[in-house]
Amino acid sequence: MSNSINSSFATNNFGVVVYSASSASIDQIYVDAAARLGELLANNNIASINGGGNLGLMGAVIDSVLKHNGEAIGVIPQFMVDSGWGHQKLTKRIVTATMHERKQKMANLSSAAIALPGGVGTLEELLEIITWKQLGLYNHPIVIVNTNNYFDSLLAMFDNMIEQGFMHKRYRNMWRVVNTPEEAIDEIRKETVTFSHLTKFEDKA
Repeated sequence: MSNSINSSFATNNFGVVVYSASSASIDQIYVDAAARLGELLANNNIASINGGGNLGLMGAVIDSVLKHNGEAIGVIPQFMVDSGWGHQKLTKRIVTATMHERKQKMANLSSAAIALPGGVGTLEELLEIITWKQLGLYNHPIVIVNTNNYFDSLLAMFDNMIEQGFMHKRYRNMWRVVNTPEEAIDEIRKETVTFSHLTKFEDKA
């Protein structure tokens, strides 16, 4: 198993960072959606990039990608490897010193980001990548897969931010919301350049 990756990978092949739950105590509907996404990534020759864990939706995506002969890249901090949380069959494993380095590496390798349902870690990753896009630091598609209406409350919060002036209304274009993995693949395929027209530091008039 390789512990390193060529930095040109994301430019030579299309890779998607997938943010998702590491919890195993969740309804099967979410596991099925994660497995379906992994299958679609593999079948479309899209590399899967995630946190490299062996449990929950994170593990389900990896298992499905590998089952369908796809490429699964896991980026995991050393302390998680030491704790035995890492998936053992990854195509490539990248071990980082910190969580911050992990998130930066996953973003750097990716040509798009997909968020599946998850807990506070997933939410933090999603909000960070949206913030980076707002700042012009990440100019790739961001797709939220709203399985079982899981993200409805978060999407309502985004609307509230816009309505009350905490976020410009144009920022609603920073992400796409879909209901199925199939729609997520369609979105990242058709949206090759996103949100380059407005960042936080540009004129909002």
